[in-house]
Amino acid sequence: MQRYIGLDVGTKTIGVAVSDPTLLFANGLVTIKRTKVKEDIYKILKIIEEQEVSLIVVGMPYNMDGSVGPMAQRVMSFVDLLKRETDVDIVYADERLTTISAEEVLIKQKVRRENRKEHIDKIAASFILQSYLDSK
Repeated sequence: MQRYIGLDVGTKTIGVAVSDPTLLFANGLVTIKRTKVKEDIYKILKIIEEQEVSLIVVGMPYNMDGSVGPMAQRVMSFVDLLKRETDVDIVYADERLTTISAEEVLIKQKVRRENRKEHIDKIAASFILQSYLDSK
């Protein structure tokens, strides 16, 4: 059984989504509160093992003009460190506007503003992963 995970890497949190075994659907799994990079990577490695992950899809926060800005560089640095700890393949997917889309979903579901933070990143990660799955 193989699964993919999607990551929405931010400065304070990392949203994680997981695919179903048929690689058709993405579901938000968890939002990891960032602490130390080593601990963040350890938590991701644990998910990789538990979910039997065969591919990691990382959201790349390109600028609206498609260029690589400071946040995208931070994501690439984090991915470089993650690559040192796992043999699982990692690919990038454009994540522009996924957080806005995730917030729209939460608003439509009438989730209170103060409760949105705990869900928004894992929903954004599911959009990133679902977009990748749909493209394959």
